[in-house]
Parts: sequence; structure tokens; C-alpha cells
Amino acid sequence: MSIFERINRLFPVWAVLLAVVAALLPELFSGLAGYIKTLLVIIMFAMGLTLSRDDFARVVKSPKPIAVGVVLQFLIMPMAALLVSLMLGLSPELTTGMVLVGATAGGTSSNVMTWLAGGHVALSVSMTMVSTLISVFATPLLTLLLVGQSVDVPVAGMLMSIAQLVVAPIVLGVVIHHLLGSHIQRVEPALATLAMAAIVLIIAIVVALNAGRLATLGPIVALAVVLHNAIGLGGGYALARALRFDKRTARTIAFEVGLQNSGLAVTLANQFFTATAALPGALFSVWHNVSGSLLAGYWKRRPVGDEAEPALAPR
Repeated sequence: MSIFERINRLFPVWAVLLAVVAALLPELFSGLAGYIKTLLVIIMFAMGLTLSRDDFARVVKSPKPIAVGVVLQFLIMPMAALLVSLMLGLSPELTTGMVLVGATAGGTSSNVMTWLAGGHVALSVSMTMVSTLISVFATPLLTLLLVGQSVDVPVAGMLMSIAQLVVAPIVLGVVIHHLLGSHIQRVEPALATLAMAAIVLIIAIVVALNAGRLATLGPIVALAVVLHNAIGLGGGYALARALRFDKRTARTIAFEVGLQNSGLAVTLANQFFTATAALPGALFSVWHNVSGSLLAGYWKRRPVGDEAEPALAPR
């Protein structure tokens, strides 16, 4: 195992560590708020560098489980975010932040957790790719639908911003992968480390910007985030099994549904709403890596047999 892979496996540790440092010493990170968009572009570009034409071909050849995963993604998580927010009586700002997390695509950490759990990595990558592209339209429209009555949702601005922050860097990464594929493959662990560092830094910046509010808002938002994440993981797995997908595929869908691109949610909240609206995304970024790692370890110790990969159709 390379040094980069060792570093990457400690992702939850780095996320928690920097979040604590940012809460105690916010001045170290609060001045970096202007770099959040740049950091997200780095994450998306690194993801694009790992995608090949084969990943896109899989979507065309076996669309059913990918379609199910993506539908559950944009059905369970936005509604769960709104229901949890209403149940806990969160403010309009925090509710907006929760819905933004729920309305974004699956996070790249879902691919890592799927790999650690022995799930279908190719299926996970394909679902992340498709949900990310769909999020260009789905994220602003779902946000408008669910919280547009209480806050002003700049749909056109969000559409343009997601296209610039997500689609453009991914497309550029894919093009470079096509041209330099063999070279990219050798440095993929380092690319994952770069993306991880960017995510951790985004978390630290948002925690620093909200350091003064953490004492009052932190516990209730943390509870909301834990419930939201649990609904996504549990609901994704249960509904996939109810639709008669095998266990490995259901585990893969669970990670895709429950682990969000919270970095994008943070960026959009900072750009179009408030720093408070970015707090749920920051805490989600920390927690979903912790919960995902724990669940991946649990499932890794409980293998489900040698099912062919990719399992791209229900039984």
C-alpha cells in the first residue's frame, strides 16, 4: 500500500481533526473563504481525471441499476432533509442548507466506501457520474421546490454556477484522461489525496466561519445531519433490496444515496445564501465519512459471496 493510500484511508480522521482545529482557532481558516469555489473545482477535476470512456459506456449498456440509484438519490435525500429540518424546527437558513445537501449528487467518497465494503465499484462510479451531471438541473430546481416559499432561490445563478464548478472541470478531466490515461492511472492515489485535502480544507473553512455559532447551532445541526445520513444509507439499501437487487448492488446504492457531494452544497450556500446555510454541509462532510467508513468496515467483515461485477440488473 502506497503512502497516499495510507493517507486516504484516514480520511475521517483528517476531517474531524481539522474541523476541531478550525473550531478552536477559526482565524487560521476564516480568511480562506474566497478559495472554496477553487477547492471544489480541484475536487471535480480530480474526479474527472479518473473517469474513462468505459465508465460512460457502462451507463449506456446497463442503465437499470444506475437509474434506480439516481432516482433514489434525488427522491430520498431532498425529502429527508426537509422532513428532518421541520421535525427539529430548524431555521430557514439551516433548512436551506440541509436541502442543498440533500439535493446534490452522490459524493466521490461513495466510490471509496463502496470499494472498502467490497461493493460494485464500477456501478458506484457510474452512478456518481450520472447524478453529478443531472445535479446541474436537479439541485437548483429541487431547492426551489422545497424551500422556495421561505427563501429566495436564484435558480439561474445556481444552474450556471454548477455548470462551471462541476461539469466543466469534470469534462476537462475526462479529456485529459483520454489523452494521458496510462500516466493518470499511476497517480490516481495521489489524485484521491489531493481531492481529500481539498474537501478537508473546505470543511475547516466553513467550521471556522461558523465558529461563533457552533455552541448554539452545532448540536442540533449535528443531530439533523446524523438523521439525514442514516435515512439515506438505510433507505437506499432497503429500497434497493425491495426492488430485488442483490446485496452487493444494494450496498453500492446505499452508499451512493447516503453519501452526498456536500462540498458542492457548502459552495452553493456560501455563494447564494449565508455562512449559516453552509454549516449543515460542513458537518455532513465530516459525519458521512465517519459513518461511511464504519459501515464499510462492518460490511467488509460480512461478505455476500462472489457475485459477478458489475451486477447491473436485478435478480
